[in-house]
Amino acid sequence: MSFDAIATTLSSVFLLLGAFLSLAAGVGILRFPDAIARMHASTKPQIMGLIFILLAIALHERRLSTILLLATLLVFQMMTAPISAHMIGRAGYRTGVIAPGSLLVDELDDAIEQANADQTQDDHVQNDQSAHAQASDDQRAEGQSHDATGQRPPVDTG
Repeated sequence: MSFDAIATTLSSVFLLLGAFLSLAAGVGILRFPDAIARMHASTKPQIMGLIFILLAIALHERRLSTILLLATLLVFQMMTAPISAHMIGRAGYRTGVIAPGSLLVDELDDAIEQANADQTQDDHVQNDQSAHAQASDDQRAEGQSHDATGQRPPVDTG
């Protein structure tokens, strides 16, 4: 058996395996009950499916330029998939669509409570600063409406 025949056979096997894993990811996204499970389904098999599909293409083409392009695609996909899964998880947590039994440890709850407390404190400080600034502006405006003797100048009505 020649190398071309082996490469073609492996390419076909990798392509079918990648297609199956990508299909499993899609079915998992549709069928799983909550955001945590869907997040898992959207990242793990999808990345593995992509790896197998890219390997199939690389074995079929066997050119350095194609392999470099495929490697770049894989690197960017592997960098963005965890970020998107993280954002899906946070959005699901904040909107309350995550099933209560999905989390063994809830570390995000403490962080959100602390952030809300900090935000409330910042709002109070900002409101106090705005009130002080308004009072200062009012005092300056009153100070400018008096003449050097401390009395208000006559108003010209004519």
